[in-house]
Amino acid sequence: MKKMVFTYLLLMLASISFSQKKTAGYYIYKTECLGVELDGSQTLKAWGNGRNRADAVEQAKKNAVRDVIFKGIIEGKQDCNQKPIVFEINAQEKYEDYFNAFFADGGEYKNFISLKDERIFDKISRDRKKTSESVTNGIVVRVLRAELKKKLITDSIIKQ
Repeated sequence: MKKMVFTYLLLMLASISFSQKKTAGYYIYKTECLGVELDGSQTLKAWGNGRNRADAVEQAKKNAVRDVIFKGIIEGKQDCNQKPIVFEINAQEKYEDYFNAFFADGGEYKNFISLKDERIFDKISRDRKKTSESVTNGIVVRVLRAELKKKLITDSIIKQ
């Protein structure tokens, strides 16, 4: 009887452990501040999710710029400007056509990021989490906040 109960418990434990899925692709990683340069740019660690590494890296770049514009950077070092560039409520929805074009693949958002701070070793071993359906990658990116703010002022998204 004891052997049968032990075998049953062992089988249950094995089935539970093998049935668990990886959830890294579903976890929301927040953009972190790594530092601020004297030119007003912010060095960030941003995360992106995609079907492969290239998609995840591009999404991480977009997330870094979007967070600087709409959310501000709260996580990580306190050096980064915690205030967003755009204070208007629902600005992303109000200027939806503008921001859809801005964040499109190959869009203008690329003009306001730099991978200067990412070391060669970081490029080889970027933070990577993987599930069966998607890949989540973290990259170090510099967002040119001052230039981004000037662009939004000239495009009449924000007032000076």
